Amino acid sequence: FAHTVFFWLNNPDDVQDRTAFENSLQKFLDNSGYAKTKFIGKPPKASRDVVDGSFTYSLIVTFDSAEAQQAYQDEAPHKLFIEESSSLWSKVIVYDSKGVN
Repeated sequence: FAHTVFFWLNNPDDVQDRTAFENSLQKFLDNSGYAKTKFIGKPPKASRDVVDGSFTYSLIVTFDSAEAQQAYQDEAPHKLFIEESSSLWSKVIVYDSKGVN
């Protein structure tokens, strides 16, 4: 089960906001009991028209099951991340997917 999240920060050029967001997100992932693999990314310079680089950060997390992903949503580190960081973003889009096999 893959959980992909894109964040648009209110002030993407503000170094303090970016640092606060990155620190809070990393702390959350370090303390998650359910996330199997974890990736925090920033958009590279787009080399093709089909690449959307409008977001500030991406998060890709995988889980053993949809149930594990739901437990991750409810765990304390996730809730703390939202409490600490939600004021920093203007938009969030989530794409969840499960394997075809």
